[in-house]
Amino acid sequence: MRLERSCAGARTGEAGADWIRAAPSLPGLERVEASFGGHGFDPHRHDTYAVGFTLRGVQAFRYRGAATRSVPGQVFVLHPDELHDGRAGTDDGFRYRILYVEPRLIRDALADPRRPLPFAGAAVSDDPRLAAAIVPALADLGGPLEELQRDRLVQGLADALAAVDPVGGRKCRRADRRAVERARELLEAGVETGVGSAALEAATGLSRYEIARQFRACLGTSPHRYLVLRRLDRARALIEAGAALADAAAAGGFADQSHMTRQFRRAYGLPPGRWAAMLERSDPAAVAARRRFG
Repeated sequence: MRLERSCAGARTGEAGADWIRAAPSLPGLERVEASFGGHGFDPHRHDTYAVGFTLRGVQAFRYRGAATRSVPGQVFVLHPDELHDGRAGTDDGFRYRILYVEPRLIRDALADPRRPLPFAGAAVSDDPRLAAAIVPALADLGGPLEELQRDRLVQGLADALAAVDPVGGRKCRRADRRAVERARELLEAGVETGVGSAALEAATGLSRYEIARQFRACLGTSPHRYLVLRRLDRARALIEAGAALADAAAAGGFADQSHMTRQFRRAYGLPPGRWAAMLERSDPAAVAARRRFG
């Protein structure tokens, strides 16, 4: 019922317009509302949990090799590094709100620190526990979340995901978690220069193959893909602030603009130019202000 009220109270938008609106973010967490009139985004993968609900229309997508649909009142859960796309299931288009959460936040919020990252069996769910966890996070996108509010929301989502996980997997040993954290810090520090396998081995004390296994078990993706996504984070912030695509690519550590564009499409399902144009359509005044004063 709360999810239905949240959907009913959301801002109405033009069915045929494509736009993206991002709320103020906190480290490890991003909130977005988007609207598409037809085709949304090509097959892509990201390294976060993506949990949200459809506000209007039918959201159709392929996920884990199967076609599925989400309608208002349902919650969808997309796991890190899982290929998916998105499009309108009818001619009326669709609109949705979504929360992107870094797996490390979910991992740290789990009641059992050795438990693997939870995996919901169904991409679309009517489970009230998921709805109760996600609605407060996406109810108001106009203002920022306080840090304590973020922590409470992440904990609620971690508990809900663990509750709907049909099976458990291999536990992460505490020593492995420390090694993964050292690897993560090294990768984030090496966005511009890059990080080699030998450097990861030296920092963690594990072989390059073992750290790759443990990194995926604890954070849901590979070290290389984690590095690429952090580069895209930097490039995306610069594009949003009005930087030219070539400049954003260079600052993000990519070989050139075409290299960034290929990686952008793989991560977000649309090219950076279209993404920037959709941001401008959602709130031209805010984008113009960021370009003047950002």
